[in-house]
Amino acid sequence: MTNQLKDNLFVLIKSLSKSEKRQFKLYVGRMDSNEDSKFLRLFNQLDKMNLYNEDVLIKKKIVSKLQLSNLKAHLYKQILISLRLNPQHKNVKLHIRGQIDFATILYQKGLYKQSLKILDKAKSFALKYDENTSAYEIVEFEKLIESLYVTRSLSNRTNELVSQTNLLKEQNNVYSNLSNLSLQLYEKLIKSGYAKSDAESKHIQKFFNSKIKNFELEKLGFREKLIYYQIWVWYSLLVQDFLSSYKYASKWIDTFNKEPEMIKIHPVFYLKGYNFLLEALALIKYPSKFKHRFKDLITVVESSSFPKNQNLSALIFLYKYNNLFNLHVLEASFRDSIKIIPEVLAGIELNKNFIDHHHIMLLYYKIACMYFTVDDYDNCIKYVSKIMNNKNIKMREDLQCFTRVLNLIAHWEAGIDINLDKIFKDTYNYLEKMDDLHEVQRTILKYLKGLENIFPGEIKGFLRNLHGELKKYEDDPYEKRAFLYLDLISWLESKTSSKSVESIIKEKALKINRKEKQTTVHS
Repeated sequence: MTNQLKDNLFVLIKSLSKSEKRQFKLYVGRMDSNEDSKFLRLFNQLDKMNLYNEDVLIKKKIVSKLQLSNLKAHLYKQILISLRLNPQHKNVKLHIRGQIDFATILYQKGLYKQSLKILDKAKSFALKYDENTSAYEIVEFEKLIESLYVTRSLSNRTNELVSQTNLLKEQNNVYSNLSNLSLQLYEKLIKSGYAKSDAESKHIQKFFNSKIKNFELEKLGFREKLIYYQIWVWYSLLVQDFLSSYKYASKWIDTFNKEPEMIKIHPVFYLKGYNFLLEALALIKYPSKFKHRFKDLITVVESSSFPKNQNLSALIFLYKYNNLFNLHVLEASFRDSIKIIPEVLAGIELNKNFIDHHHIMLLYYKIACMYFTVDDYDNCIKYVSKIMNNKNIKMREDLQCFTRVLNLIAHWEAGIDINLDKIFKDTYNYLEKMDDLHEVQRTILKYLKGLENIFPGEIKGFLRNLHGELKKYEDDPYEKRAFLYLDLISWLESKTSSKSVESIIKEKALKINRKEKQTTVHS
């Protein structure tokens, strides 16, 4: 969310589509309130505003300052009720929840058999789509009715309900434990990042092995399998085993392919799984397989059967263009990548209220890298500046580090010498203050410190020495990831030869393509 959208009601109204706004007004028209009702006037005024401003609302005399909070809460509730009635937002969970609500009404009216009949259908529906938490709630409700009232609905009803309760309780317990482990690993990934040494990797392995042994894959249901494979993906990324990450992300998607109707039920899970699969293929550098799987994803999400809503649209935009940039890097088609930048910028503007700062800044970083590779340093500087000037930046520290290094190099390459000393000092100071530097970052810091004493005629030798130092880490399992953010090695090779960065990366890409044809990735 942007800074300008702090008010929850304003954010909600701005998220509504034209059809949702139209439905809300029709919904209000069916209520006792008329078109001049205060909350509808408030809705219309907020809809017109580009920025939230309470002073404007008070001046319009829609409501007094003292009443504004209550009116906003009432409007917020009415919008949610209207959205709940919208067929576009109907899904398995809401359907089950609605059936439980109907059963509750019938129960309160003393129509116990009718209530049980609805609950039985809702339970079958919940079990079909692996919604075990809802199914457990339904069984408990059935037990309540059966225990308080003599319904004589079924023979041997008690044993059936007790058996279902025990089974669902066990399944929900397994799911809960799996989701706990998934959250713990994800927290490690966000807070600490990837393992930086053998000792750190062994510590993660020990923790993981002690937890994962408690689960038997063959006994897991659909949802549990998804979480199980997600856990393996988190773990594989933590220990930087990208081939394993690809393997389990593939299993994640294969789980959906075996039950394609589940894609409609869990579309976000499907998109995230596919994004991790593509990320893994980019990390292990298999361009043809990446391209094939990327096309498969686009075919699915653009089909008429794939669910449509704003959250999904934002995720599809994000994953599509993030991976399209990765594909251009794998194929070294940087000139072509420049052509899609206007589409990306338009997509950012369209989805800015539904994408977090980190991912927007990540797209800016990739745009900057594309421009840098084709020697458009002015545009490169423009987009790294957007990142560095963002006061709400939530990018990882290592990405912020390479943003500053890229900014320094782009200024140097562009011959912009006016503020170069300041940029150099800022970059050096930022690296020096960083916690837990990688060896690649330490090497850059060391050479930055020595750069100020270098004469112009010594630059080439200086850069050749830096290349030699960094080259040692190109295949280091704990260091090579740094070069995915910024291909410093190829840039240094271009500075010590007569070739451009683009041509050097293209030569390397061709070698990878030839190698891929001789190798098969085993899932």
